[in-house]
Amino acid sequence: MNSHGSVILVTGATGYIGGRLVSRLLNEGHTVRVVVRTPEKLKDVPWAERVEIVQGDLQDPDTMEAACGGVDALYYLVHSMGSGRGFERRESSIAATVASAATAAGVGRIIYLGGLHPDGVALSTHMRSRTEVGRILLESGTPTIAFQAGVVIGSGSASFEMIRHLADVLPVMPAPKWVLNRIEPIAVRDVIQYLVGALGLPEGVNRTFDIGSREVLTYAEMMNQYAEAAGLPRRTILALPVLTPRLAGHWVNLVTPIPRVMAMPLIESLQHDAITAEHDIDEFIPVPVGGLTGYRTAVDLALGKMRGGEVETSWAGASSSDAVADPLPSDPQWAGHTVFTDLQTYRSSAPAPALWSVVEGIGGENGWYSWPVAWAARGWMDKLVGGVGLRRGRRDADELLTGEALDFWRVEELVRGERLRLRAEMKVPGRAWLELSVEPDGTGSTYRQRAVFFPKGLSGRLYWLAVLPFHNFIFKPMARNIARAAEAQAAQTAG
Repeated sequence: MNSHGSVILVTGATGYIGGRLVSRLLNEGHTVRVVVRTPEKLKDVPWAERVEIVQGDLQDPDTMEAACGGVDALYYLVHSMGSGRGFERRESSIAATVASAATAAGVGRIIYLGGLHPDGVALSTHMRSRTEVGRILLESGTPTIAFQAGVVIGSGSASFEMIRHLADVLPVMPAPKWVLNRIEPIAVRDVIQYLVGALGLPEGVNRTFDIGSREVLTYAEMMNQYAEAAGLPRRTILALPVLTPRLAGHWVNLVTPIPRVMAMPLIESLQHDAITAEHDIDEFIPVPVGGLTGYRTAVDLALGKMRGGEVETSWAGASSSDAVADPLPSDPQWAGHTVFTDLQTYRSSAPAPALWSVVEGIGGENGWYSWPVAWAARGWMDKLVGGVGLRRGRRDADELLTGEALDFWRVEELVRGERLRLRAEMKVPGRAWLELSVEPDGTGSTYRQRAVFFPKGLSGRLYWLAVLPFHNFIFKPMARNIARAAEAQAAQTAG
């Protein structure tokens, strides 16, 4: 098969792996077609306008027959995290429908991503279902590459997000005994590399391949390595024999934002060791020159945006062949590092230049336009714990420059006339920003104010909850008073 310029059909394109794979395939020069039930889900995805979108259901033979026409390779990346009566039968039915359509259309290859598991043990419902889907595809008559991977590490991966959220909020963690099981994780960038590389395998290959990082850790070690990478103290993990998968699922749902329906299959998949039994894939897809990505490196990549102190202003360009560990807008809401925000919007009769003049003149002797006592108290508290305090003021009464100090903030970004972003240099358990923006709106303007906080560990979350009640007395009047000051300035100028 031509490893470049092929027509590729991707199922599961709105999912974690699928969304990242599509971007890579496009960058490799392939024509990509995706099947989705709800095309609206793709409206904010960076690659949406570069693919052919087929609307329909994978269980519908007519949809799949049309989708498979002229396709060189098909990626099967669909697996429901639901449950209930008929779950396994439904999953098998979808696989059979897709496989039948692929075979009838003469698709050259099916590439599937399943789960890594030991042989000869009783598997969970979800792992058993994934194994059965692999069997159906392998016996379809269309050559199939069925990869089997364990815990996938990357921002937005359900497995990684469970590690992240648990380690972030629990300094002491009662856990099931499976936290001592051995696991071979794999970085999402390596998963994508294998999936793309499978296009170049000889036509007759039809088998499973185990894939992993070649680094074996316990789940407890993975959580503590994450904590170290995130700058958190070492976690105390107590392995208890009494926590059943069901109880553990409720526990994860209680202390993290991951829904129980998602947590349960993840937990059930951890009941046994998950280590590669063979490395036969090396014969066809060589290990990269620098080696496969280690767990700590994969965690560092997943945390890269937070460690670098980056705040997203848009999703444009969020995904590239070199950034598969970065978030996508199609990721679930609970994915990625925790972010707290306070957004205020105010319509002003003042023209945009007048409003911007007030924004750029903020701080120092001009103050912060709300509850001066609160701002002074926050500066005093910061000095008390060794911070910079509020008295640094500003270099110039009217003009700001990128990189300069402004009270206990630093000017991180300045787009004059449009946007000012300030990064907090006060002592807080996390990272904080304040972004002020101005947009023309008819004869007036719109002022937008966004406070953003990345909490660090449990203390960061408690800090946000502690200051949240004061936001109504600080941020809301701040937005209103800035707009009114601009209106007064505009009226004075007009007079």
